[in-house]
Amino acid sequence: MAKPEVSIEFFPPQTPEGDDKLRATRDKLARLTPAFFSVTYGAGGSTRERTFATVKEIAAQGFEAAPHLSCIGSTRAGIREILDDYTAAGIRRIVALRGDLPSGVGDPGEFRYANELVEFIRAETGDRFRIEVAAYPEWHPQARSPQDDLRAFKRKVEAGADSAITQYFYNAEAYLHYVDAVRAMGLDTPIVPGVMPIASFHKLARFSDACGAEIPRWMRRKFESYGDDTESIRAFGLDVVTALCERLLANGAPGLHFYSMNQASLTTAICERLKLV
Repeated sequence: MAKPEVSIEFFPPQTPEGDDKLRATRDKLARLTPAFFSVTYGAGGSTRERTFATVKEIAAQGFEAAPHLSCIGSTRAGIREILDDYTAAGIRRIVALRGDLPSGVGDPGEFRYANELVEFIRAETGDRFRIEVAAYPEWHPQARSPQDDLRAFKRKVEAGADSAITQYFYNAEAYLHYVDAVRAMGLDTPIVPGVMPIASFHKLARFSDACGAEIPRWMRRKFESYGDDTESIRAFGLDVVTALCERLLANGAPGLHFYSMNQASLTTAICERLKLV
């Protein structure tokens, strides 16, 4: 049986110190032999240059890099220029997303949805890029219904997406049910679960409340019981996420995509426990 693929997400640093820290993190995570490192893209393209610089550096070191590319707030000419830049840099994988508008900006640009971006990339570049898209096992927070969210995913696949990476979650049943629903629509698209290691419960709770990811009540209560005991929070978080990954892989997940938050220790520890190193 083939070893499941691991991929790891970074965000582009904002300072020279952040650049140095990310290089050190990347060196540590390289021993996991990830299929690719992805790099996020700020709302409305606000981190475009930093994303591109980080991606180029990753590629220059011999790793496969997958820049995020969001369409909201973008123009066709602007996306075409970015695609040309990535082609020249030898990039062969893109994570195509709808994205969010920066605060205070009202113009959504020339694209409304991620499937329009995927279709444009295919029309402009053919099969040059492997295209990853987002999937939401607990449903997109702006979707009117689960059925609407599934139809939106199908449109992205029909537009030319190769595979999907999910929003993080802590309920394995949500992922398994989502995959079953996608398969019932006749789609065999690989759907890789997104995994968020837990370093700080307070930060996780704040971020989850903002993005619509559910933290099960039993987990919340257990984390809350630890108060400010960071070691207990870290240990419990490792146990919970490792058990989640074990179940996902046992039920056929094709790989794991780690939201590293530019840190190496937790992702490495989980992969070591899973014997993926």
